[in-house]
Amino acid sequence: MILLLALAAAAQTIPPGEDPVAPYAQHDTNAGATPFRGSAMLRAFHGRVGIDRMTDDFVNRLVADDRIADIFKGQDIVRLRRLLKEQFCYILAGGCTYTGRTMRDSHKNLGVQQADMGALVEDLQAAMRKEGVAFPAQNRFLAKLAPMRRDTVQR
Repeated sequence: MILLLALAAAAQTIPPGEDPVAPYAQHDTNAGATPFRGSAMLRAFHGRVGIDRMTDDFVNRLVADDRIADIFKGQDIVRLRRLLKEQFCYILAGGCTYTGRTMRDSHKNLGVQQADMGALVEDLQAAMRKEGVAFPAQNRFLAKLAPMRRDTVQR
């Protein structure tokens, strides 16, 4: 086990602007959902550039939202932005690999409540609307993300 952690740590480089994190096993299953099949959802989100724009807007909304901004204080927002882009791209079948921790591990000790998830979903919906993602595609994406609630809400 120690050898595996050492190998994982050696393989994980710290991207510019991000804080170092303890080693963990990287795997696409950590993204918390399986990818959509085909390319329709990726097209609905305007490809990888659309995912990037939407995610940038989403993260900006999260840190500015008075209802949930405290959750993000002291967090590595550069890493959060990168990992959300990877996660969304992976789930939307954009050909990305997800390099983050599991949803349970990445939200551990954040104290996320049900109301916080409601605010987050509202912010994501606003970012998707701004990107021009059609309402049915928004709903399909939210339905794919919804089961993650059980691994992120802690009280």
